[in-house]
Amino acid sequence: MLTLSNLGKPEGRKAKKRLGKGQGTGQGKQAGRGHKGKKARAGGNVPAFFEGGQMPLNRRLPKRGFKNIFRKNYRVLNLSRLSGLEETEFDISRLELMGLVPVKGKKGKYPVKVLASVTEKFTKTVHIKANAFSQRAIKLIEANGGKAEVV
Repeated sequence: MLTLSNLGKPEGRKAKKRLGKGQGTGQGKQAGRGHKGKKARAGGNVPAFFEGGQMPLNRRLPKRGFKNIFRKNYRVLNLSRLSGLEETEFDISRLELMGLVPVKGKKGKYPVKVLASVTEKFTKTVHIKANAFSQRAIKLIEANGGKAEVV
């Protein structure tokens, strides 16, 4: 019969190892941390990238490539995204409201550029106002009687 005096711990549960609770526990004194040193102290964890004073990997490897400081970043809009819509007039604020170009974060500050893929067949007549257009996008828009206006 099960009573309060002979209750056991529930099955499938393992008790947390209680470190530093005296010599009788088997994990007393240094509590598995060895003698002295950074890793024996509270908060003494070493970052994963630290190589013990050896020259770190990120400093041993040579620098590669080139970063163009004059690069222009754009919020890109592909013409194919407009083909399924009913509207024919688009400007930057309308594109943002419709969720076709990002508004939040770092990208929200970039100018908008309209692109067209090589295989794209765009047949809609639209009037678009944006910061930049690819040559192919301008050709496709104007071929259908639309207008690509740089703002």
